[in-house]
Amino acid sequence: MKKFSLFLFSPILSFKVLAAPAEAVPTDSATPTIGLSTSELLVLAAFLLALVALFATVVMLKALKVIVNERLHPKPFIKYEAPKPLDYETWQQQKKQKPNIWSKLLSLKPIEEEEALVIPHAYDGIHELNNPVPRWFNVLFYGTMIFAACYLYYYHISDGPGQDEEYVAEMDKAAANKKAFLATAAEKFDENSIKPDPSLIAKGKTIFMANCIACHGEHGQGIVGPSLTDEFWLHGGSINDVFKTVKYGVPAKGMASWEKTLSAKNIAEVVNFIMSLQGTRPANAKAPQGEKYEPKSAKDTVTHESITKK
Repeated sequence: MKKFSLFLFSPILSFKVLAAPAEAVPTDSATPTIGLSTSELLVLAAFLLALVALFATVVMLKALKVIVNERLHPKPFIKYEAPKPLDYETWQQQKKQKPNIWSKLLSLKPIEEEEALVIPHAYDGIHELNNPVPRWFNVLFYGTMIFAACYLYYYHISDGPGQDEEYVAEMDKAAANKKAFLATAAEKFDENSIKPDPSLIAKGKTIFMANCIACHGEHGQGIVGPSLTDEFWLHGGSINDVFKTVKYGVPAKGMASWEKTLSAKNIAEVVNFIMSLQGTRPANAKAPQGEKYEPKSAKDTVTHESITKK
């Protein structure tokens, strides 16, 4: 054991011996030392290779020693003797154990009770055992039949709600939950609750300049997208319609959805800025597109004049 430990730790000791002079050598240059030199690495590699060869030699010598000892002092041959078979009573005692979980689950009977399970009739000398289906399986099977009958009566015979009615009910519930959430949320902005607010226009302009000018132009005059400065709109001109368009987008016409990029408040800010572009009449504005929108009242729009007055 001591020889093996010394043999195992000898590479570590040799590495320390070789590395010590390189670390102790003083240097006058400002360049720091980086460890062993190339020649020292080659010496270390040769030393490790010698250790591997030494280890292989020791293993071969031990194997040769075992072979020589076996040749000089051979061990006597011991003939294999099979264990004696158990008598029937002993075998029965060993077999009489408590049934495992699998046997209980499948209601399996021990093999010694097989004769009592044989059904009298036979076909071509082949007999059948009376192994009934486990009780839990029968309960499960007939339970599914009862459930199917109740389901059929409730949803298809009586006045139970169908899939369409359940879908409508779930959508109404989701809308109510959404409204309740927005009522308690910090940013109470959606396509139904948004109102014109001139205080949001300044921040909305910053968002517009960062995200929208590539398609609609710096002044909303329209480039790839339509002009935002006239009273004609492709998807509705109310502030609620514009909020919905910005939030959900129009993928068929290249309008991206900003719902996952901007918060509800950011969308409200940029929509208020877009509504403030009405009537600005910038140079090189794109021709009107869509249908003309006429606001129901002055409260339904944020005009450029409202910014000037503010």
